[in-house]
Amino acid sequence: MTDHQTYQLAEKVITRAATAGKRIATAESCTGGLIAAALTDIPGASDVFTHGFVTYANEAKETMLGVPHTALLAHGAVSAPVALAMVKGARAAANADIAISVTGIAGPGGGTPEKPVGLVYIGIANGDRTSFHRHLFAAGSREYIRSQTVKAALRYLAAGLSA
Repeated sequence: MTDHQTYQLAEKVITRAATAGKRIATAESCTGGLIAAALTDIPGASDVFTHGFVTYANEAKETMLGVPHTALLAHGAVSAPVALAMVKGARAAANADIAISVTGIAGPGGGTPEKPVGLVYIGIANGDRTSFHRHLFAAGSREYIRSQTVKAALRYLAAGLSA
């Protein structure tokens, strides 16, 4: 079950998508399906939420979403090019109107000076437009970083559905 703020954000996304007649898909790595879970906590989500891809491993990013192997080699899984490829692949595979992707380092390990714990890239594909956002969430617990990532992704979805 999601916390109250996350529930409210997810409810806003589902309501806006239903009003606009838009279909939503998610592609998640570091959040492991938490965005999809938040969206499906909302009654009526089945009318607009179509697919939730959990692509934790690089192989899954490649096979399920069509992320180019060369992008993973050149930039690493936690990067803007991979977040963009993930979201484009999710939108296309799900035939969704809007999609969101997340890839990051939730910790407690795995960080480097170039890519510290808390670094997250969020991709959004809305129709033919794609963009990404880079976040560096304050070093906190794994749960905190994942929770903040879910909230940020839901905010981007809500904003994309109000445009």
